[in-house]
Amino acid sequence: MRIFFATDIHGSEVCWRKFLNAGAFHKADVLIMGGDMTGKAMVPIVGPAGGPWRLTLQDQEHILTTEAEAAAMEKRISDRGYYPIRLMPDELEAWNADQGLVDARFKAEMLGMVQRWMDLADERLAGKGLRCIVSPANDDIFEVDPIIAAAKLVSLGESNLIELDGFSLVSTGWANPTPWNTFRELPEPELRSRIDGLVATVPDKRRAIFNFHAPPFGSNLDNAPKIDADMRYVSGGQALIPVGSHAIRDAILEYGPVLSLHGHIHEGRGAVKLGKTLAVNPGSTYEDGVLQAAIVDLDHKKAEVKRYLLING
Repeated sequence: MRIFFATDIHGSEVCWRKFLNAGAFHKADVLIMGGDMTGKAMVPIVGPAGGPWRLTLQDQEHILTTEAEAAAMEKRISDRGYYPIRLMPDELEAWNADQGLVDARFKAEMLGMVQRWMDLADERLAGKGLRCIVSPANDDIFEVDPIIAAAKLVSLGESNLIELDGFSLVSTGWANPTPWNTFRELPEPELRSRIDGLVATVPDKRRAIFNFHAPPFGSNLDNAPKIDADMRYVSGGQALIPVGSHAIRDAILEYGPVLSLHGHIHEGRGAVKLGKTLAVNPGSTYEDGVLQAAIVDLDHKKAEVKRYLLING
């Protein structure tokens, strides 16, 4: 069985399309998206209906004078994982005066994007014979779960046991606490209890595949830039510290699944052995429109990893 695993695409339209196309291209049997699929910000494009429009992207101001320029900029923004929003000047003033308007629109954009992505998955995967599992993670709001679950050709990973050619996939996007207080975070003891509850349903622990968003602590898959009390990088982001989960590391070592899939830490690209388990973090460079992924071949009879490859595409 061949697994194609990617994660942390944070709203990038081009990365989602690459993910859906990757199954047939790489002759995979299963596509797994590990979470943090929604975007982090909106980019207002401000001006009257016929233009010109103004916007700021990456601290650079742009003036768009034609519809073609505006459409091209919207695609550029979407491919980077942001939500392009056209606003009249008076609408922008209203946003600046009422954070509630901003929050409501941001939520609507996230949910609309997930619905479009599920519709696209149902279209692109039809007749391909591919399994596709999507598991939201700590940066994804809870309202995305039922949208994923309603898709015809996509299975919701979170908290579900999914049988894959004699292996048992268990998934959770909940992570150990972060400085950003995101949607799905738990103290380590509670995270471990959640994991134990999921693994209890697995008939053969050696044939388990863990899809746990946070990487195991101290595995080199969890090295992230150190930040100070003011949320600023220490040493310009060059100082790295382990920020993964002790609960997840301990669970891997205790249960010994054949494979453990992780994300969360974009800089933590790599693969390591923890006991008998291959643990993988493919990393993420979604803002560049590059899909980083792991291809893993599992031997059904021996219940072991035959080979793996980390790719960029």
